[in-house]
Formats: sequence, C-alpha cells, structure tokens
Amino acid sequence: MKKVQWKSLLLGGLCAGVLGLIGCSDSGEELKKVSIAEPAHLTGYLPLYLAISEGYFEEEGLEVEVVTAAGGAHVTTLVSGEVWANIAGPDSNELANDGSSDPIVAVANVVNRANVYLMAEKGTAPADDSEEALAEFFKGKNIAASRYGGSPNLLTRSLLIDLGIDLEQDVTLEEPADVTAVLALVEQGTSQIANGAEPTITEGMNKGVWEEPFFGFPSLGDYPYSVISVKQSTIDEEAEDVEGFVKAILRGLETVYEDPELAEEVLRAEFPSLSDEQIEATQQRAYTDEHWSKDGIITEEALAKTMEVLKKTGIYDQPYSYEDMVDMQFVEE
Repeated sequence: MKKVQWKSLLLGGLCAGVLGLIGCSDSGEELKKVSIAEPAHLTGYLPLYLAISEGYFEEEGLEVEVVTAAGGAHVTTLVSGEVWANIAGPDSNELANDGSSDPIVAVANVVNRANVYLMAEKGTAPADDSEEALAEFFKGKNIAASRYGGSPNLLTRSLLIDLGIDLEQDVTLEEPADVTAVLALVEQGTSQIANGAEPTITEGMNKGVWEEPFFGFPSLGDYPYSVISVKQSTIDEEAEDVEGFVKAILRGLETVYEDPELAEEVLRAEFPSLSDEQIEATQQRAYTDEHWSKDGIITEEALAKTMEVLKKTGIYDQPYSYEDMVDMQFVEE
C-alpha cells in the first residue's frame, strides 16, 4: 500500500513539474492539451462543460481548455490554428471555408435546436404568433439582432424575410458583437425587440424589461445550431484525438439527459452569478425544448435547414456539400 502511495506522489510530482505543460491523467498518463473556442460562455454548451468537469476528456487522454472568443473569433481562431476546435454553427464555419484548402469540418452535434428566442419590450408583445400579427408587429421596430452573420442574427433575418418584411425599409437592426448586449439595448429604450437565449431571457424578465418570449426558433425542429468542428488536417493527422474528443462529448450529452441533478451542479459551478430562478428557468427551457442532441448526429435534412437560412439572408450564395461540411465517422464509431 505504501509503495502505491509513493508511486502516486512521484507521478503527481512529475505531472506538476517536468510534464506540467503536457498534463497527466489520474493514472499518470500524459494528456494532450487542446483548446476549443466558444463565441461566448453560454449555458447551451453545458454538455461540453460537463464533459470537462467530470473528467471524460481526461479519460480519452485529453486536457481541454475552453477559450471564449467573441465577435466571430471562435471561427477565425480555428482557421488560423490558434485553437484546435470550436463549438459553432456549421453555417458560420462554412462562411470561413470559402477558398480554404484546409476547411473546418463538423464532427459532432451538441445543440440540436435553434436555441434563439424573440422577446418584446414589456407590455408590447403581439396578440398572437400568426404570420399576419407578427408581420404587423415587426414593422417600424428597432430590433437587437446580435452580431451580423451570427446564427441568432441569421435566424432573425430569415424570419423577417419570410414575413415579407423589408430589412432596409421596415425595420432597424442593431447588431452588437456581444450577444448579451441585446438586453441593454432594450433596457435603454434603443430597441423594442431582442433575440437571445437563457440566462439572458430570465435576466430580462427579472428586470422587468420583457416578458416570456413571443417566438421561439426551436420550433424549426432538428437544427445543428452548435456543433464541434476541427480542421480537415486535424481529422487526417490526429484522428485518434478527434475520436476521443467526440467520445467524451457524447458522454456529456448522455449525462445531461440521464442525470439532470449533476447537470445542474455543473451549471451552477460554471455560472456562479446566476440566481436559483435563472438556473431553474435555464434547465427547464433546455429540457422542454430538447436543446441538446441525444446522439451527436448531424443529418443532411437538419443541415439543409441551417444552410437554407444562411442562403435566404443573401450572406452566402454558394453551393454546399454535406459530405464536405460534416464527418460523422467518429460519432458512428
């Protein structure tokens, strides 16, 4: 018993010292350190945070660092090689792939619903969600639509176009790089409508800025909103690491559904400033609307919805290939 203890201490010393830059697992094996970029620290990424917290990545030989990169940098930092992977919309990645010899490829699904909602200034929501009522309601409004080219912005633009709204004449779109800034825009009276997700939704309700969302994009059904992606060269040269990463993410997805209490513990640890009410509202909305993928799969039909929204806005007019954008070999294994 004493020999085992001393061996553990020796390994621990090595991990903290000579191998500190690489890292070690509990068994003393070296860990490969990889970084993943996120556009913001969001509750929707709970399966990723849980997989880190519970050591799922370490069991696959990986030490994962999450880097918050706002304003679209979660994509550009992957293109430049500053990070190993990102969690992003496949549409955002495809915009960066134009002309690239080493494209970004999605390897696992995480958020499988368009996790975006529309809120109106308190007391002003439309009478119902019919197309006629929505179209009339939007006209003349200032809308806090988040970053131009980002998924919340694209979804909002797509809906307005479907309703026959002229984006130049009928509405004004505020497009801050920080997704959380939409609350301040409504609170200050600049905007009358905002898009967003939890915990921003509940924060705005608590402040009396708005009430429950009057429209939710999860109604679109299966929609690869936030996926795990790496560069094609990483798949070719580091397939074992990609496989381990995907395996850990799948365990994270499984756990958030099978163990909501553990998921809540991790959520509280990641977002200590959230109130009990915000935590409860976040979890309830996620489970009710089934935000997270249950199997990590990105289907051709679901990707088509994402790309249709992208093309409808006029930001992207090129043909795309599911096979080039998505690689499900690691999920299927």
